[in-house]
Order: sequence, then structure tokens, then C-alpha cells
Amino acid sequence: MRNLGHHLASPWRRSAAAAVAGALPVLAFPAPNLWWIAYVALVPWLLLVRTAPTGRRAAFDGWWGGFGFMLVMHHWLLPSLHVFTFVLAALLGALWAPWGWLVRRTLGGSPSGRRVAAALLVVPSGWLTIELIRSWQGLGGPWGVLGASQWQVEAALRLASVGGVWLPSFLVVALNVAVAVLVAVRRARMPAVAGLVAVAAAGSAAWAGAPRPEQTGERTRIALVQPGVVAGPDSADRRFDREERLTRELAGKDVDLVVWGESSVGFDLGDRPDLARRLTALSRETDAEILVNVDARRSDKPGIYKSSVLIGPDGPTGDRYDKMRLVPFGEYVPARSLLGWATSVGKAAGEDRRRGSEQVVMAVGDGLRIGPMVCFETAFPDMSRHLVQDGAGVLLAQSSTSTFQRSWAPEQHASLAALRAAETGRPMVHATLTGVSAVYGADGARIGPWLGTDASAAHVYEVPLTRGTTLYVRFGDWPPQAALVVLAVYGAVGLVRSRRGARRPLGPPVRTAHGSPVRHGR
Repeated sequence: MRNLGHHLASPWRRSAAAAVAGALPVLAFPAPNLWWIAYVALVPWLLLVRTAPTGRRAAFDGWWGGFGFMLVMHHWLLPSLHVFTFVLAALLGALWAPWGWLVRRTLGGSPSGRRVAAALLVVPSGWLTIELIRSWQGLGGPWGVLGASQWQVEAALRLASVGGVWLPSFLVVALNVAVAVLVAVRRARMPAVAGLVAVAAAGSAAWAGAPRPEQTGERTRIALVQPGVVAGPDSADRRFDREERLTRELAGKDVDLVVWGESSVGFDLGDRPDLARRLTALSRETDAEILVNVDARRSDKPGIYKSSVLIGPDGPTGDRYDKMRLVPFGEYVPARSLLGWATSVGKAAGEDRRRGSEQVVMAVGDGLRIGPMVCFETAFPDMSRHLVQDGAGVLLAQSSTSTFQRSWAPEQHASLAALRAAETGRPMVHATLTGVSAVYGADGARIGPWLGTDASAAHVYEVPLTRGTTLYVRFGDWPPQAALVVLAVYGAVGLVRSRRGARRPLGPPVRTAHGSPVRHGR
């Protein structure tokens, strides 16, 4: 241990160690998918930060760890953003600087049992506050929220139905704090064990007490059409041809809805009535409505939009959803006058797409109501929650990760739908151009097969419908709000204690040989 401490005395070595430690939790996400490692992945980072010689160094350890986490989580952006990926990771990593300071303050040195008990609440609250801040769409959105790594764990999905993805995040961090204390602070092991018991109790309470989605007994048959990679000249027309051919294979299969992926139609249907007629014919042939996604300059208003458009046997039904939350740099450049240079070093958007103004719930045959989202929007828990509050019976996402085909991005993206389903108690469909496409039941469990990145197919899924309201839909994002309260109380208590310490005399007054107090300054 002495040799390790000596080795980390170098600021640069310490920074590199923090970056590596910060990157470890990414292994819990797809594609590595080592979900169990999340329970201990923060421990090396916590142990490093708590030994920082000063609060300032602890803040740097937090920053470097955040940089490592953000860089590895988004490493698949490198081919598109190049050096700007490092800039973004550094900017977002700075959010963990106060967290590093907080870790050292609560766990540094030889913490008492009281400090450890505080750390079990305060450190996870600090982490959750970071996730809340970076969930702002302008900062990249909530991609890589720690609780999302537990998308296959039934207990975590039950927790998500109570407090959204935020609640698993909080408990995973608390679990890591408890393990770090067990490893490094012998005198405070009892509070750490109590923390482990509390996490287990919270999980058990959610398992036993949270209301479960109630099956209606009805099912809907939804078909996903995934054309696969279509590149080169005239790719938009050739993709449409392939989607048309795959959709024709669904004729006679008693399908209620056919879903195409994001940017599945590369022309505005007002400008291309021939495509509108072909889609109408497909709807008649399959006896199902078709939800396509148009990525084109609108003919009825200025600008480029990404829009979910519903087509019926009589043509477009008039139901249209324009994407509201756009991908920074991919679909628009924030502060283009300052950051427009990103287009010259990567594949940032040459022209900003326009935003929609409101979410839309669409009626599809036999009383089924669907809530569409487009790509990046599935990372935002509030969007699916609002759609369910507005009456959506099935959540639906149209996506395309074709730019990141041979990376971790497609599987990471598909996994988010499991969380959105569990949070809201509604099944969710994730349809893509090039994979991964998937469908999840109202409990977050997968229905049928994934369509991987090597698939070009149309597949029908039988989706059970549900009713009822989860606690998350009812009460919303209460865990991050509670985390802010915890931090505020902790800060207020610390401020009161520091003021009391400042008022307390340092010692009894010094007296002269004659018994009179010394008068300083004379």
C-alpha cells in the first residue's frame, strides 16, 4: 500500500488512475453487459478520492474520473466528433469535481460511524444530482445513467417502477459506498453493513409492495420492419424499396400496426405523392396502419424535421409527431456561432433540424393508443411518463444507429426501452433501421427476439396490453428531488457547525503573573 501511495503521489499518475477508475462502471452497460460489476465498479474510484491529500485534489480526482466515465461511455462518437469527443468528456466530467470533494469530506481519513452513515446518503445524492444536471438535453441527455446498467435485473426494474431509473442509480452508488467502507475503514464497518441491509430492504420492499401492471387480457400484434444497412447513391429510394418488400411479407399475418425505423422515408410525402400512394397501398395490403418516420425538409413549413407519420388505408391519417429533443451536434450544433467549427472536424450537423412543440398520442385501430418517440428521446424518462399520462397504451420508439453500427451504441440504445417499459407499466417497441430492434413487456422483460445489426427482416410480436399506474408515473422524478433535499440539509448542517466552531473560544484567556488578562495589541 505504501508503494501504491508513493506511485500515486505524482499528480499525473493519480489523474490517470482516476480516469481508469471512473471508466470501470461502463463495463456494466451493453455491449460488455457485465451488469453485476456495477455493484463494485465505483469502489476503486471512491478509495482513490478518499485518500486525496486536499479537497482540491479530491475535486480533480472526481473530474478525471468523470472524464474517464464520459469518454468511455461515449467512445463510439469518436468517428463522428473526433477530438470534440474529448472536449465534451472533459466538460461533462467537471460535474464530478464537487462529488469528489464530497467523497473526501465524508469518507476521508478515519471517518466515524456518523460520517459513514452520512456518506451513505450524501454521496449517492451527489451522484444523482450529477445525473439530473447532465440529463438536460443541451448537455447530451441522460445517456449512461448508472441505474440503466441494471436493465436486465428484475429487482432493479421493479425499483424503476417506483422511482424511475434514478432509484436504482441511487441504490447502486450506496452499495458501492458501503463496500468501499468495508474494504478500507474497519472501525466503521457496522454502518456499512447497515447500509447494505438498507439497500436489500429497499429492493425487497419494492419487490413486494410496488403495484404491478395489470394485464387486460388483450394483445396487439405489432410488426417491426428493419431493412438493414443501405448505403451509397440513391440510398433513400433503395431503402424505401427494401422496406416496401419486407412489409409485403406481412400480408395475411393479422397485424395491427407496422412500424418502420427512424429516417425510414427520406422525402417529405407532400413532395413525393408517389411514395404516399405506395404506403397507402401497403396499408391496404397488410390490413394494418403503418408508422413511418420522415426525415426531410417539410413542404408545408420551412426547415428539416424528423417526424413520425401514421399511414392508413386511405392515406396519411393526419397524425404526426415532430421530434422535440434533438441530438446535440448530430442534429443541431449548440451555439453554432461559437461551435460551428465542429462541422469541419467531424460529422456534426451541417444544418440544424427544427424541433416539434408537443408530444402526440395516436389512435390505431380497435382503440389502441400509441405514444411515439424518436431515437434519442427514449433516454428521457419524463417523455415516456407523459405519454402514458396522456393515455398511451404502447410506447414506441423509431431509431437509427446505422452511423455507429459496429459499436456499443445499438445495444445500449435498445436496452433503454426495457427501463421505459418498467417505469411506466406499458409495453415498449424499439424499431430501428439497422438494429438493434426489440420489444419489451410492461415489466421490462423482453418479448420475442432481438433483431441484431446483421438482420434485414420483418418480424411480428404479440404484445400483451396492460392498465393501471406505476408509482413513477404517479409521482415522477422524486428520487433526484429528494437527493437535492439531502444535499441541502447536509450543507446547512455543515454551515451551522462551522459557525459554531468559529464562535467557540480557542482556549481560556492567558493571564499575567498578577492574574490580569493579557491585553493584546499593547
